[in-house]
Amino acid sequence: MSAADLNNVFHWWVITFGIGVIFFPLTSLVFADFFDRGYGLAKVVGLLLFGYSVWLLASLRILPFTNQSIFLLLAGWIIINLGVAFFYPGKKGSLFLNFSAHHLPIFLSEELLFLGALLFGSFVRAHEPSIHGLEKFMDFGFLNSILRSTYFPPADIWMTPLSINYYYFGHFVTALLTKISGIDSIITFNLMIAELFALTLLGSFTVGANLYFLYGRQRLEEGNFRLRKRWLILSGLLSAFLVTFGGNLHTIYLFFTTYPTPDNPVPFWQLKFGWSPDIYWYPNATRFIPFTIHEFPIYSFVVSDLHGHVLNIPFVLLTIALSLKTFLQKHFTRTDYLLIGLLLGVSLMTNVLDGPIYLLFFGILLWWIFYRQKRAIFSSFTRAVASSLPLLALAIVFSLPFWLAFIPFGQGVGVLCAPDFLTRIGHIGPILFEPNHCARSPFWMLAILWGFFYFAVLGFAIKILRSKRQPITDTDRMVAIFAVVATILILIPEFFYVKDIYPAYYRANTIFKFGYQAFIILGLIGGYMIVRLIWQNRSLLYSVALVALFGLVAVYPYFAIKSYYGDLKTYVGLSQGLQWLQVEYPSDYQAIMWLRQNIAGQPVILEAQGDSYTDYARVSANTGLPTVIGWPVHEWLWRGSYDVAAPRITDVVTLYESPDLSQTRELLSKYKVQYVFVGYLERQKYPNMDEGKFAQLGKVIFQSGQTRIYQIDNY
Repeated sequence: MSAADLNNVFHWWVITFGIGVIFFPLTSLVFADFFDRGYGLAKVVGLLLFGYSVWLLASLRILPFTNQSIFLLLAGWIIINLGVAFFYPGKKGSLFLNFSAHHLPIFLSEELLFLGALLFGSFVRAHEPSIHGLEKFMDFGFLNSILRSTYFPPADIWMTPLSINYYYFGHFVTALLTKISGIDSIITFNLMIAELFALTLLGSFTVGANLYFLYGRQRLEEGNFRLRKRWLILSGLLSAFLVTFGGNLHTIYLFFTTYPTPDNPVPFWQLKFGWSPDIYWYPNATRFIPFTIHEFPIYSFVVSDLHGHVLNIPFVLLTIALSLKTFLQKHFTRTDYLLIGLLLGVSLMTNVLDGPIYLLFFGILLWWIFYRQKRAIFSSFTRAVASSLPLLALAIVFSLPFWLAFIPFGQGVGVLCAPDFLTRIGHIGPILFEPNHCARSPFWMLAILWGFFYFAVLGFAIKILRSKRQPITDTDRMVAIFAVVATILILIPEFFYVKDIYPAYYRANTIFKFGYQAFIILGLIGGYMIVRLIWQNRSLLYSVALVALFGLVAVYPYFAIKSYYGDLKTYVGLSQGLQWLQVEYPSDYQAIMWLRQNIAGQPVILEAQGDSYTDYARVSANTGLPTVIGWPVHEWLWRGSYDVAAPRITDVVTLYESPDLSQTRELLSKYKVQYVFVGYLERQKYPNMDEGKFAQLGKVIFQSGQTRIYQIDNY
């Protein structure tokens, strides 16, 4: 890595390390039963509590989103954690005194694991750091808008003067770290991808290792058992690898000639056998079932869109760690309820479907806890529902400032393959019965996506849960429940879908969001299951098959990274996120950089409008300055109707091309436009542009080549 990149990565690590240290007393209090006292989760706990407090006070307009407010709140959290460390009663007098010398190597090892992952993620990303393509404009625009905000919700850069109508809390956390670090957002966009990668690896290791530790502790209580450190470490490393690096069995197509088109996959056994790595296309593993999306974390890290489902992974891992703790202690404390409610609320603001997914998750855990007490299915179910309601209430309360400024754009829950008499009714409340909405995933395709995990699950069920040689522990039961929850998440989109604006891909987002969480859950328990199977299973044939399937999922990141990052041959640098803009639109690049450095606040800037996923809206996305209309399909999704965006498209044409000075002035005033951008795309999009009128209505404040920025007078 270059010296500049190493300096930025080290600077970033110091900040996240500091947050973890500051919040470790509270973390260790919650996860006192974990072998590492929750050290691997302390950074996430810090981002959760510290981030939420900053966001809440800025949302309530009590404290602005400024460095002074941020460090004031951080000082408050330092005092709280010091109080917990030195004054919370423990066996030896205080929480601080309850640590022993053997904890230090554990903390050091986990910190080195995190730092190594951060360096690796940064190194890979530095080979293709472009904030360009897919939906990076959206994510970068959110980040830049938040950075320019004083209070929340932040402004929608693509539909002035409205606020962002999307789940932006994860982007806010990125902006918070950007403000604290003082590093330019062009760099922190890429650093945050590496940070999420590192937090995912460390968090998965912590959960996977603690699964085996808690199993071993239960066996120790029974006697005649020795807890071996190597199995604990292997359980953690396997879980970390599966969640962070693991793919699916789609890589079996490496051994066959490819199917004709990505949209029409055929069973591999119908293809000619032959090693074909040069034609393997890694995104096909995430678009295998037609008209669906079924991504997993390593794909997200490779393509590097800073989306909500990626930003929420650390909070998801913390949620699952809490579920492990509460299940094994067989009850929920008030602190557990508050933390889980907060995590559910944050999930609603970061990646909305994660909220109901993990509410269901905890509901199932509660049912099992109550069922074990009384062995009564119905009463246990009613108690679980009643106990889940406070979690739902807390989630709503914690996220209430967000919902007060947010209009949900989900249009109901559809039932797949609804009978004709129901399709004639259309809907019953939010439950939709739409004709021609019948899709089922072929079993062989599901086997390609999930075959490895369920080969391990079935082996675990047969070899471990049915074994008479070893007692079944509470950890084993919890792992089984995790597998059941993951299975439910995979099956739900085979019967229901959350309706959005995409007609052909009507169940794509539902499969995507539910399957993503199923993958994380199965990956976390996968390490524990494999270790138990290696240790207890004596079947050579099963072990060979398990290793072979593991090899198929393990090889995926090699091909994904190799393809996206060009064999890692050309090192570019983390600071070169806008290099593509400098190469393709050099004059526009100079103007955009001038705007970033010289324009404060969020005055409205007029720029050319173009389709989503194109280079249009590059000014607003790269500066955080709102424009009249950006990517229209995205606004259609966020606003629930294309009718909101359509008139603005026409208005932008009029603003650039109309010779009528009075009409132009009226529209500029309507949208409160203070600056007009005239660059390469504007000249290309509006060949009949009347640029002279902008000189009459204002003045040129920046020029580079044929690119000009006009400041409008008396808008």
